[in-house]
Amino acid sequence: MKKFIDWFNKDDGVDLVLKAAIAHLWIVTIHPFDDGNGRIARAIAYMMLARSERTAQRFYSMSAQIRQERKTYYEILEATQKGELDITRWLEWFLDCLGRAFEQAETILAAVLEKARFWYRFATSVFNERQRAIVNRLLNGFESKMTSSKWAKLAKCSHDTALRDIEDLIRKKVLVKDAAGGRSTSYSLGEIG
Repeated sequence: MKKFIDWFNKDDGVDLVLKAAIAHLWIVTIHPFDDGNGRIARAIAYMMLARSERTAQRFYSMSAQIRQERKTYYEILEATQKGELDITRWLEWFLDCLGRAFEQAETILAAVLEKARFWYRFATSVFNERQRAIVNRLLNGFESKMTSSKWAKLAKCSHDTALRDIEDLIRKKVLVKDAAGGRSTSYSLGEIG
Protein backbone atom coordinates (compact mmCIF):
# COMPACT_ATOMS: atom_id res chain seq x y z
CA MET A 1 0.00 0.00 0.00
CA LYS A 2 2.88 2.36 0.72
CA LYS A 3 4.22 1.81 -2.82
CA PHE A 4 0.73 2.41 -4.19
CA ILE A 5 0.26 5.65 -2.23
CA ASP A 6 3.70 6.93 -3.26
CA TRP A 7 2.94 6.14 -6.91
CA PHE A 8 -0.56 7.62 -6.68
CA ASN A 9 0.67 10.94 -5.27
CA LYS A 10 3.75 11.23 -7.49
CA ASP A 11 3.61 13.38 -10.62
CA ASP A 12 5.29 10.92 -12.95
CA GLY A 13 3.95 12.27 -16.25
CA VAL A 14 1.45 9.42 -16.72
CA ASP A 15 -1.84 10.67 -18.17
CA LEU A 16 -4.13 11.09 -15.17
CA VAL A 17 -7.09 9.34 -16.80
CA LEU A 18 -4.89 6.30 -17.46
CA LYS A 19 -3.57 6.62 -13.93
CA ALA A 20 -7.17 6.50 -12.65
CA ALA A 21 -7.69 3.21 -14.52
CA ILE A 22 -4.42 1.78 -13.23
CA ALA A 23 -5.14 2.90 -9.66
CA HIS A 24 -8.56 1.24 -9.78
CA LEU A 25 -7.01 -2.01 -11.03
CA TRP A 26 -4.21 -1.84 -8.48
CA ILE A 27 -6.56 -1.44 -5.48
CA VAL A 28 -8.91 -4.26 -6.48
CA THR A 29 -5.88 -6.46 -7.14
CA ILE A 30 -4.13 -5.67 -3.85
CA HIS A 31 -7.50 -6.12 -2.13
CA PRO A 32 -6.34 -4.56 1.17
CA PHE A 33 -9.71 -4.76 2.97
CA ASP A 34 -12.11 -7.58 3.80
CA ASP A 35 -14.94 -5.60 2.22
CA GLY A 36 -15.40 -2.41 0.21
CA ASN A 37 -12.39 -2.70 -2.09
CA GLY A 38 -14.49 -1.96 -5.19
CA ARG A 39 -15.94 1.18 -3.56
CA ILE A 40 -12.46 2.30 -2.49
CA ALA A 41 -11.11 1.61 -5.99
CA ARG A 42 -13.90 3.70 -7.57
CA ALA A 43 -13.31 6.53 -5.06
CA ILE A 44 -9.59 6.52 -5.84
CA ALA A 45 -10.31 6.49 -9.57
CA TYR A 46 -12.70 9.43 -9.10
CA MET A 47 -10.03 11.29 -7.16
CA MET A 48 -7.56 10.86 -10.02
CA LEU A 49 -10.21 11.80 -12.59
CA ALA A 50 -10.90 14.95 -10.54
CA ARG A 51 -7.20 15.77 -10.69
CA SER A 52 -7.21 15.27 -14.46
CA GLU A 53 -10.22 17.54 -14.87
CA ARG A 54 -9.05 20.01 -12.22
CA THR A 55 -12.49 20.02 -10.62
CA ALA A 56 -14.22 18.12 -7.85
CA GLN A 57 -17.55 18.17 -9.72
CA ARG A 58 -18.71 15.06 -11.56
CA PHE A 59 -21.58 15.16 -13.99
CA TYR A 60 -21.17 11.51 -14.86
CA SER A 61 -21.17 8.36 -12.79
CA MET A 62 -18.49 5.80 -13.46
CA SER A 63 -19.88 3.78 -10.54
CA ALA A 64 -23.33 3.60 -12.12
CA GLN A 65 -21.82 2.61 -15.46
CA ILE A 66 -19.69 -0.11 -13.86
CA ARG A 67 -22.79 -1.36 -12.03
CA GLN A 68 -24.64 -1.54 -15.36
CA GLU A 69 -21.75 -3.45 -16.91
CA ARG A 70 -20.75 -5.47 -13.83
CA LYS A 71 -20.64 -8.83 -15.64
CA THR A 72 -18.15 -7.51 -18.21
CA TYR A 73 -16.32 -5.59 -15.48
CA TYR A 74 -15.69 -8.76 -13.47
CA GLU A 75 -14.73 -10.71 -16.59
CA ILE A 76 -12.13 -8.16 -17.76
CA LEU A 77 -10.88 -7.72 -14.20
CA GLU A 78 -10.38 -11.46 -13.73
CA ALA A 79 -8.74 -11.86 -17.15
CA THR A 80 -6.34 -9.00 -16.39
CA GLN A 81 -5.46 -10.28 -12.93
CA LYS A 82 -4.87 -13.85 -14.11
CA GLY A 83 -3.04 -12.91 -17.30
CA GLU A 84 0.39 -11.53 -18.00
CA LEU A 85 1.42 -8.05 -16.88
CA ASP A 86 -0.22 -6.51 -19.96
CA ILE A 87 -3.15 -4.35 -18.80
CA THR A 88 -4.02 -2.96 -22.24
CA ARG A 89 -7.44 -4.67 -22.41
CA TRP A 90 -8.28 -3.35 -18.92
CA LEU A 91 -7.29 0.19 -19.93
CA GLU A 92 -9.35 -0.04 -23.13
CA TRP A 93 -12.38 -1.29 -21.20
CA PHE A 94 -12.02 1.39 -18.51
CA LEU A 95 -11.74 4.18 -21.09
CA ASP A 96 -14.69 2.82 -23.09
CA CYS A 97 -16.73 2.52 -19.89
CA LEU A 98 -15.83 6.11 -19.00
CA GLY A 99 -16.99 7.19 -22.48
CA ARG A 100 -20.30 5.39 -21.97
CA ALA A 101 -20.66 7.10 -18.58
CA PHE A 102 -20.23 10.46 -20.37
CA GLU A 103 -22.89 9.47 -22.93
CA GLN A 104 -25.29 8.40 -20.18
CA ALA A 105 -24.73 11.72 -18.40
CA GLU A 106 -25.47 13.62 -21.62
CA THR A 107 -28.74 11.69 -22.03
CA ILE A 108 -29.78 12.42 -18.45
CA LEU A 109 -28.81 16.10 -18.69
CA ALA A 110 -30.72 16.46 -21.98
CA ALA A 111 -33.85 15.05 -20.31
CA VAL A 112 -33.42 17.37 -17.31
CA LEU A 113 -33.00 20.39 -19.61
CA GLU A 114 -36.05 19.37 -21.63
CA LYS A 115 -38.09 19.14 -18.45
CA ALA A 116 -36.79 22.52 -17.26
CA ARG A 117 -37.68 24.13 -20.61
CA PHE A 118 -41.18 22.66 -20.35
CA TRP A 119 -41.81 24.00 -16.84
CA TYR A 120 -40.29 27.37 -17.80
CA ARG A 121 -42.65 27.58 -20.78
CA PHE A 122 -45.66 26.91 -18.55
CA ALA A 123 -44.40 28.85 -15.51
CA THR A 124 -47.45 31.14 -15.50
CA SER A 125 -49.96 28.30 -15.97
CA VAL A 126 -51.81 26.89 -13.01
CA PHE A 127 -51.69 23.11 -12.53
CA ASN A 128 -53.44 21.11 -9.88
CA GLU A 129 -51.52 18.45 -7.98
CA ARG A 130 -52.82 15.61 -10.18
CA GLN A 131 -51.91 17.41 -13.39
CA ARG A 132 -48.41 18.23 -12.14
CA ALA A 133 -47.81 14.61 -11.09
CA ILE A 134 -49.03 13.09 -14.37
CA VAL A 135 -47.27 15.65 -16.56
CA ASN A 136 -44.03 14.94 -14.68
CA ARG A 137 -44.60 11.26 -15.31
CA LEU A 138 -45.02 11.96 -19.03
CA LEU A 139 -41.88 14.12 -19.01
CA ASN A 140 -39.98 11.28 -17.33
CA GLY A 141 -40.77 9.01 -20.26
CA PHE A 142 -44.08 7.31 -19.49
CA GLU A 143 -43.83 4.39 -21.92
CA SER A 144 -47.48 3.71 -22.56
CA LYS A 145 -50.24 5.71 -24.20
CA MET A 146 -51.92 8.06 -21.75
CA THR A 147 -55.68 7.58 -21.77
CA SER A 148 -58.31 9.10 -19.52
CA SER A 149 -58.75 5.77 -17.72
CA LYS A 150 -55.00 5.50 -17.08
CA TRP A 151 -55.00 9.09 -15.88
CA ALA A 152 -57.82 8.31 -13.44
CA LYS A 153 -56.02 5.24 -12.14
CA LEU A 154 -52.63 6.99 -11.75
CA ALA A 155 -54.13 10.12 -10.20
CA LYS A 156 -56.55 8.10 -8.05
CA CYS A 157 -59.51 10.15 -9.20
CA SER A 158 -62.78 9.60 -11.01
CA HIS A 159 -62.93 9.25 -14.78
CA ASP A 160 -64.84 12.57 -15.00
CA THR A 161 -62.14 14.36 -12.97
CA ALA A 162 -59.46 12.83 -15.22
CA LEU A 163 -61.29 14.11 -18.31
CA ARG A 164 -61.55 17.62 -16.80
CA ASP A 165 -57.81 17.58 -16.00
CA ILE A 166 -56.99 16.45 -19.53
CA GLU A 167 -59.31 18.95 -21.24
CA ASP A 168 -57.79 21.77 -19.17
CA LEU A 169 -54.29 20.72 -20.28
CA ILE A 170 -55.40 20.52 -23.93
CA ARG A 171 -56.73 24.12 -23.67
CA LYS A 172 -53.36 25.18 -22.22
CA LYS A 173 -51.61 23.35 -25.11
CA VAL A 174 -49.78 21.11 -22.64
CA LEU A 175 -51.42 17.97 -24.06
CA VAL A 176 -52.58 17.10 -27.54
CA LYS A 177 -55.09 14.45 -28.54
CA ASP A 178 -53.44 11.65 -30.52
CA ALA A 179 -54.77 10.78 -33.98
CA ALA A 180 -56.75 7.67 -33.04
CA GLY A 181 -60.04 8.61 -31.42
CA GLY A 182 -63.07 6.96 -29.89
CA ARG A 183 -62.54 4.48 -27.06
CA SER A 184 -58.82 4.42 -27.76
CA THR A 185 -58.32 8.16 -27.44
CA SER A 186 -54.88 8.86 -26.05
CA TYR A 187 -52.95 12.02 -25.26
CA SER A 188 -49.35 13.15 -25.59
CA LEU A 189 -47.36 16.14 -24.48
CA GLY A 190 -47.49 19.06 -26.86
CA GLU A 191 -44.36 20.90 -27.95
CA ILE A 192 -42.00 21.11 -25.00
CA GLY A 193 -39.60 23.87 -25.93
